[in-house]
Formats: sequence, C-alpha cells, structure tokens
Amino acid sequence: MPRPFDIPGALPLDAQAGQTFGTLVALMQRLLSEDGCPWDREQTLLSLRRYVLEEACEVIDAIDSGDLAHLCEELGDLALQIVFQAELARRAGAFGPDDVVRGICEKLVRRHPHVFGDVVVDGSQAVVENWEAIKATEKHRRGLLDGVARALPALERARRLSARAAEVGFDWHDGRGSRAKVTEELAELDQALVTGSREAMEHELGDVLFALVNLARHLELDPEDALRKTADKFVGRFAHVEARVKERHGNWPRGVDGRPGRGLSLDELDGYWEEAKRR
Repeated sequence: MPRPFDIPGALPLDAQAGQTFGTLVALMQRLLSEDGCPWDREQTLLSLRRYVLEEACEVIDAIDSGDLAHLCEELGDLALQIVFQAELARRAGAFGPDDVVRGICEKLVRRHPHVFGDVVVDGSQAVVENWEAIKATEKHRRGLLDGVARALPALERARRLSARAAEVGFDWHDGRGSRAKVTEELAELDQALVTGSREAMEHELGDVLFALVNLARHLELDPEDALRKTADKFVGRFAHVEARVKERHGNWPRGVDGRPGRGLSLDELDGYWEEAKRR
C-alpha cells in the first residue's frame, strides 16, 4: 500500500519563515528510502550534475521573463537539487541538508562584519571589497585565479579570470590594447585555417573568444548577456525564415528519415533573413 505524504498548506507571505524546508528534506528521504523511487535511488552526485546546471539556467530564464509565478516554480526545482545532493551526501556519511544551511548562514555572518560586527563601510563598493578580502582569507587560495569555478559557462569564466588578473595590473591600460589583441588573434586564427589543423583552429578560436571577452570587460559589457541577446535575435529572425518557407513550400524538405533537411537555396533563405532584418 502506498503511504500518503502530507504537505503543509500555503502560508501568508508575512508568516513564511522557511517552515517547509523540513518537508522537502523529509520528502527527499522518502523518495530515497528502500520503498521509494527506483530512479531517485539510482542517482549519484555526478549523475545529478547536469540537472543542477539545467535548473540554474531555467531560474535565469524565469528571471529574464519577468514571470514571478514561473520563477517561484523554477526556484523550487533548484531547491530540490540542493536537498537531493545533500541527502545523497548524508548517505555517504559526508554531510547533510542542515550542514549546508548552517554553513551558508555562518558564511553570511562572517562576510557581513558591517552588519554583525563593528566594521564600518561607506557604500556598496566597500562591501564588495570587504567580501572579496574575507573570501580570500577563508579560501587560503594557492593562486590568484583559484576560486574561479571551472564549471562556469565558458564566457563567464573567461570574464572572471581576466578580471581577477586585472586586479594586480595584468591588463591593458584601456580598451584600445584589448581591441588590438582581438585583431592579432583573428590573424592567427586565419593562419590556422590555412593549415587545416583542427587542433590549431580550436586553439586559435579559443584565443579569439578570450580576447573578445576581455574587450567586453573593458567596454563594461557582459559577454554572456550580449551573446544571449544575439541568440534571441537569431531565433526571432529564423522564425520569420521558417514561416516564409512554410508559406512558399509547405515546410522544409524532408530526408529519408523524415527530418527537416537541405533542399532550398541559400539565396532564397538569405532573402527571407533580410526581410526579417528589415522588419
């Protein structure tokens, strides 16, 4: 017989103080129990890695959409991943969900001495500087770039690495030097294209992208946001191309496997693209 699970009713916003966190922990424990969910019981910290990133990205999408109801749902999905990982760690004898929450509480108190201690700050910039100084002491970093997570999206990681190096003066004096570096790296990419070496092309393409990220930092632009907006623009314009293809041809040409494929001329498709740009 399935065992029921009681979920507390909704509380008014001014009465909410995290009371339901324990419910999520208990629910996760139930799912991982011997008579729980077979799929959940098969998961590991490594197998859940992709879901943590996926849910974090969906939270960002919800923020960008401005839909607060959607954001509430996506934050719940992200919270599930946190509790799921903590419960798996408990089974391994490493730590539990309360250790996670206590740890971040201790960190917040430690990094806000201007709130919980006698440190005086003058504005938010001083808060950021104090935070970084305290963080550096906590982490006992072996090198300046330690602490920049390798799993960050590549553009954001490159931005943080170059910004961290700039803190000690390893940087161009202004955006002109950074822009010149982009031209230099593009020339080296052209040379790699001539060789046809996949390894060389990958190496030089990475250098071009890193130089562009550095230029974006000098211009005080977020490369991740810039690329995201361009991707959104591409989606919008390609939707027009697809609509025109369906209007003129019924749909995309199909291959033997039934999947959309080539068959329409690039000139025709580019014409529809230019229409989208004009619109």
